[in-house]
Amino acid sequence: MVLTGIITLVGSALIAYFLVQQVTTGLYQERLDQVEAEATAGLSEARSSFGAIETSEPANLEERVPEIFESLGGSSGLIRESVLIPLEDAENLPVTPRSTPDISQDVISDELREAVLVSGPDSQHWQPVGIVDEDGTEVPGVAFGISISLPTGPPYGLFFVYDFSSVQENVNFVFRVFLVAVAAILVMNVLIAAWVARSVVKPVSQAAQVSERIADGQLDQRLAVVGEDEIARLGVSFNRMASTLQEQITQLAHLSKMQQRFVSDVSHELRTPLTTVSMAASMLYESRDEFDPVSQRSTELLHHQVERFQALLADLLEMSRFDAGAAELALSEVDLWALAEDVLTEAVPLADRAGAELNMVVPDDVESYIAEVDRRRINRILRNLVNNAIEHSEGQPVDLIISANTTAVAIAVRDYGVGMSPDQVAHVFDRFWRADPARARTTGGSGLGLSIATEDIRLHQGSLDAWGQTGQGSCFRLVLPRVQGTPYGITPLALPPTYGVDQRNRISADADMVAVEQAYDRVNEQALYKDGGT
Repeated sequence: MVLTGIITLVGSALIAYFLVQQVTTGLYQERLDQVEAEATAGLSEARSSFGAIETSEPANLEERVPEIFESLGGSSGLIRESVLIPLEDAENLPVTPRSTPDISQDVISDELREAVLVSGPDSQHWQPVGIVDEDGTEVPGVAFGISISLPTGPPYGLFFVYDFSSVQENVNFVFRVFLVAVAAILVMNVLIAAWVARSVVKPVSQAAQVSERIADGQLDQRLAVVGEDEIARLGVSFNRMASTLQEQITQLAHLSKMQQRFVSDVSHELRTPLTTVSMAASMLYESRDEFDPVSQRSTELLHHQVERFQALLADLLEMSRFDAGAAELALSEVDLWALAEDVLTEAVPLADRAGAELNMVVPDDVESYIAEVDRRRINRILRNLVNNAIEHSEGQPVDLIISANTTAVAIAVRDYGVGMSPDQVAHVFDRFWRADPARARTTGGSGLGLSIATEDIRLHQGSLDAWGQTGQGSCFRLVLPRVQGTPYGITPLALPPTYGVDQRNRISADADMVAVEQAYDRVNEQALYKDGGT
């Protein structure tokens, strides 16, 4: 509307200015032609009258010149004033300068007097002048003048002055008419623009509101369609799109529920036969020394694959609990610094096989790293992050960095291996996703570890973020509030965190003792899974 008003105002003003100029020029030229013809005739007659004076006596001139001057008058009804003044400065003038009562001699400019004097008695000159009326207001006018020669004394100039106030009044009237027309056009265009804008913007605004409600989950919202114009066709298309979207979302939601139920049912149904197979595989594995080499190798493969199958089944059962909303936290106050150190100690054998060095980094001097968390879930997250970092470290160091502030504790796991691209970082927490499915894996895995970690962090009201660059390594940062239900403010660690090499504390442990502890933890965790996580 504002843009329409500005364009209308500028355009109308330019058109009005052009038309006023044309009207003014026409009226002025018409009146100028009229008074010029009248002035030419009157001045020619006056020249003849003054030229017929033969006496040179001052007394006779003072009597004869006023008679001729007073006899001058317009014949066409035009307002005309007369001025008779000497063209040169002289003393003892034979004739006193004079003018009609309604005009001042000062109205004749020096430029016009000079032009009349130089051109001689046979030329006529004119010039626009300003006439002061009875009210003291200056109105436009035009002065025509010729040179008059008297029998004695300097040359005189005779000037006819015509009042152009009527032309100015007509121009002012035309200007007011155009001004009213411009205002009317401006108001009309703004009203039209307002109506058009409302007709277009209101349906679009309604579409935006309906879109927001659909985005909030109200899939049954539709636009009210009125008429058959473009906006109506847009509304029909929008409603058709919303209906199709609702059908697809409903189908996807139904399929998702079926998938979750299928995974949950299959996981629970597989648990009993897998337990039996696991017991049989364990018995065969314990008696493997009595078998021939081929059977011994087959027994070892069976044992390891059954363990891997059990881990996958445990992950599927855990995801089914998350999907069903049955996962709960067993909160307690945990020293996360000690927990992180235990996780690193357990991972020493794996790091030794991969040729990676494990380091504990504490960049800040913090008195306490205690937070209210579920110890089992946080231990599982850290173990998963550390094992993944070792696997992708390519023999480079793996650092676990821990820091805290008054409201949160942050733990980051940083490796300097193959790294990740931005696209891989965007999908790293997706279920069953792997950066390289064909990559040879040393620790096994189902692609659910980071997804489970994300759900665990969500239960803790914390955050889990990833960073990576190809060839420069990766970093995962875990942030936990110290007290559940109390949001934390500033994150204690940046992503990736900055620290010095001299702050690294290498982690080492007895491999046999670690192996025993890992076996105990696996048995304990499997028992927890079988008991429903209680």
